[in-house]
Amino acid sequence: MDHVFFLSRSEWKAARETGTYDLVIVGTGFCGFAVAKRALENNPHTRILLIERGPFFLPEHFQNLPLPFVNTLGGMSETFPWTLSASTASGRDGTVRWQHGMVPFFGGRSTLWSAWCPTPHGREWSGWPEATVAAAQAQIPAALELLHVQRADEIDPPETADRIGSFRPVYGALQDEVQRRLDRAPEAVPGVYRAQPAPLASDARSDDGVDFQKFAIPGELLALVTESRARAAAGEGAPLHIVTDCVVRRILSQHGLATGLDTSRGVLALGDAKLVLAMGTLPPTTLVRSSFPHISNLGERFSAHFISSIVARVPRKVLDPSDRFGELELAACYVAGVDDDDYTRQYHIQLSALSDRFPEKNAGTALRYMPDVVATASEAQLQSSTDHVVFVCAVLGELDYRSDGSWFRDHPHDPDPTTRSLLQVVSDSAADRATWDAMDAATFGVLEQVLSPGGAASVEYWHGPPDAGEWGATRPAAAARRVDALVHESSTMHIGEGPDAPVGLDYRVRGTDNVFMTGGALWPQGGSWNPTMVMVALSLDLADQLVPPER
Repeated sequence: MDHVFFLSRSEWKAARETGTYDLVIVGTGFCGFAVAKRALENNPHTRILLIERGPFFLPEHFQNLPLPFVNTLGGMSETFPWTLSASTASGRDGTVRWQHGMVPFFGGRSTLWSAWCPTPHGREWSGWPEATVAAAQAQIPAALELLHVQRADEIDPPETADRIGSFRPVYGALQDEVQRRLDRAPEAVPGVYRAQPAPLASDARSDDGVDFQKFAIPGELLALVTESRARAAAGEGAPLHIVTDCVVRRILSQHGLATGLDTSRGVLALGDAKLVLAMGTLPPTTLVRSSFPHISNLGERFSAHFISSIVARVPRKVLDPSDRFGELELAACYVAGVDDDDYTRQYHIQLSALSDRFPEKNAGTALRYMPDVVATASEAQLQSSTDHVVFVCAVLGELDYRSDGSWFRDHPHDPDPTTRSLLQVVSDSAADRATWDAMDAATFGVLEQVLSPGGAASVEYWHGPPDAGEWGATRPAAAARRVDALVHESSTMHIGEGPDAPVGLDYRVRGTDNVFMTGGALWPQGGSWNPTMVMVALSLDLADQLVPPER
């Protein structure tokens, strides 16, 4: 890979000693790719270097690969370059005891993500600067296109569903029925205010328009390398450079100007390059803190999403009395809710539905086309539900960023500058308890009052481990349904107009001349919506500011 797509040892040596770049981007995930792609679209002669801390791992989203790749969801695919506080890890700070890690490989989390891409509406932007909201909204159409987002009800058009259903799952009659019922959720369930077919980054853009493929960065970024080299060979642009297995340990600087990078593979001089940190939320906060200790408020604000996992089932015959559902049908819907008037306690339900008459036979293809393989039905749940529709609810709530007990601060006893941070999460504040209670109640309301024609009496819930539990009529207890891990960490370097915001509205880290931030660290408030699409939108806006389109 080094000799075909990335910088070899000799090429990296030359890049460090004699290379000149306009942009140096740390991170090859969604945000790094979006900045590089848009910058080259604006000016093909832009000289760009991307730095990736890990090696090449997967060429595609694991869901697009053969079935055994499901094992990549295990611990080997995440790393945790920080330390958890003892009070959080022990459970003294609430239900949450850990934060999901980062994926330290080429393409970042794009090879392992759920691919849900909702667009924030109206007051869901609560707490965000007006200028940042406007910038994001202007770029959302391009972000949706870049991520190949399509609505679940557009995956399989009615005119093709019958043909497709003979060889793979379809988003057809079940999708229509679930969405039709959810249309009344806002009037039936307190707190719920909108429901829609799930927007999934899954449009394969195939010639026949009938396939389903989760979006991932590796192939797209390697194609960008190939295209840039072809333009460079024709004298019409500059080649895109990527170096892997290279950890940035510190930013070297003089009077706020970043002059170089101290990396695990030697020092890189930056020259006149602008430095873009596109490496997630927590690692860049650690990097900036260790490199610019004079910058205040780094990590003093922290938000994320806590999760409830609720699996239920309803007899198929009550949902489908006309027997319209095929052998294997899927559905995916996004349901948004709020627990207060100022939208500081938001939540949403990622609702997947499965109707599978022959789960053992369909296991391989079902996994390939699941809307959310991070939160899906287990083999045991499906095999015991051949006469039912199974609903899998991953419910995400907004951790209150205003909690004084949640922070991401310097860890003075860690000598490694790349991991020198301590994360503490308090998840039992009054606001967080209220959000968690409200989102769980809304989920039960959606299942029992909206999706079940027979009401609560027709709903059964799964109790116990996914592969060794059983169905029962009672709702699962809070301790059983509430997950002890956070996802979608954010807000550690929030963007804002005032001096308390570590990042200005131009994405520049305050106190520096040429260091720019993108990604979830910018979030002033976590919201509840999945963040990737907005991350990409803001990354496109950053690219336009750093490399304006040619006139």
